[in-house]
Amino acid sequence: MGKASRDKGLRRERAVVEIHTKCGIRAERVPLSGAVRYRGNGADVDLYVRGPEPLKAEVKARGEGGGFRTLERWLGANDALFLVRDRAAPLVVVPLHVWLEVAGRSAAPDGDRDRVERRRAAEEGPTPASDAVARSAA
Repeated sequence: MGKASRDKGLRRERAVVEIHTKCGIRAERVPLSGAVRYRGNGADVDLYVRGPEPLKAEVKARGEGGGFRTLERWLGANDALFLVRDRAAPLVVVPLHVWLEVAGRSAAPDGDRDRVERRRAAEEGPTPASDAVARSAA
């Protein structure tokens, strides 16, 4: 793999971590994209959406989206695409906004106001000052 490809992959992995972090979901890049099987993990990113044991995520990037366009066409305007192959476990493809909603609900204990606020801020932008004052007074 060339340096440009490696750097592109690192940027994409960091972007995935940043998106989750901004939404209040703990995420970490696995050192060397899992090549050294750090802590027995060969994934690219660890997502902590259900407690201390992370979900392991792989990140793939394609400039022209080779192979991705077919998946996007099949998904259409739906919330999920199930890929079912004989004698294999089904795969699920979901858009990022659906994933963040599901992961956020899984990871957020009820009443975690800071987490909910970080997620809202990431999705909607900052709260106007007048609203922030009213909310803190309530």
